[in-house]
Amino acid sequence: MRLSGQGTLLRIFIGESDTWHGHPLYQAIVGRLREEGLAGATVIRAIEGFGAKSHLHTSRLLRLSEDLPLLVEVVDTAENIQRVLPMLDEMIADGLVTMEKVEVVMYRAGHDPSGTSS
Repeated sequence: MRLSGQGTLLRIFIGESDTWHGHPLYQAIVGRLREEGLAGATVIRAIEGFGAKSHLHTSRLLRLSEDLPLLVEVVDTAENIQRVLPMLDEMIADGLVTMEKVEVVMYRAGHDPSGTSS
């Protein structure tokens, strides 16, 4: 896959304890995005945060560290991002989804530094 120039950054803010059909929601989202052929996804685990209910989730207190905030980031074409939004709407009960335009400077998949294709 080749991705360059104008792209879309999709950010999905969810909780670590969120689930989808008995599996961690973040894993289900990444799996579905992969099945749909998106360029890639990254899950980032935060150390602290709060959402609409102002409930603090933090790694500072052991009992609260079981539901830390997670961020799933995806960069792809606007068309591919728009295509998966209905699927995400179905999967995400609580969370925040944002999109913004980005300039893709470099995207290399299976790049061979010698200049030959693999």
